[in-house]
Amino acid sequence: MKISKPAGKAAKPLAPEGKSPAPGLRARKQQQTRERLKRAAMALFLERGFEATTIDDIAAQADMSRRSFFHYFASKEDVVAAWQEDAASALVAEILARPADESMLTAAENAIATAVKRIDPAEAAAMSRLKRDNPALHARDQLKYEKLEQALAEGLAQRSGRKSDRLKAQLVAMIATGAMRVGGESWMSEGAREKPEAFVKRTFDAIRAILK
Repeated sequence: MKISKPAGKAAKPLAPEGKSPAPGLRARKQQQTRERLKRAAMALFLERGFEATTIDDIAAQADMSRRSFFHYFASKEDVVAAWQEDAASALVAEILARPADESMLTAAENAIATAVKRIDPAEAAAMSRLKRDNPALHARDQLKYEKLEQALAEGLAQRSGRKSDRLKAQLVAMIATGAMRVGGESWMSEGAREKPEAFVKRTFDAIRAILK
């Protein structure tokens, strides 16, 4: 007598095609909303000035409620800080993407030059003036460089992969961050006429001349 084998467990049905998991979709929507608020705020800051722009103005520009603004940012200053943090993250990503045969200093220079190419010079100059003329933003700008130095050091150390290079990564990060701060101030004082990437090269050429 032939005994039939028991049927196996039915496979679990797959999620409907084209439907992303809820958390991933939610996170993307939140990021998009945050970006919309940030772009609206930065446009108004550059057009009207930081002090003259209210949170209600930003919310209206982004077609959102005041409550929505506070879901993503605690203050106007936090919007500027977010813009700076995003720029720092992009710079670290550029460093990690540099060829392995580049020295740390060259990798930092090329990463900065690549990053500034994506910045509108007029917008960058206006943002520098905005931070310079507002005491709260100026104070946060100084803190930004401290965080940027730490992020660059981590990126350079990760790129190297050798524990023995950690001190070297910290020193190069310190030099690169100083170059960005001093170079940016010099670029502004000269009228922001030169292309940012050309000014980056000139700044790092000066650094190399000093280190010889």
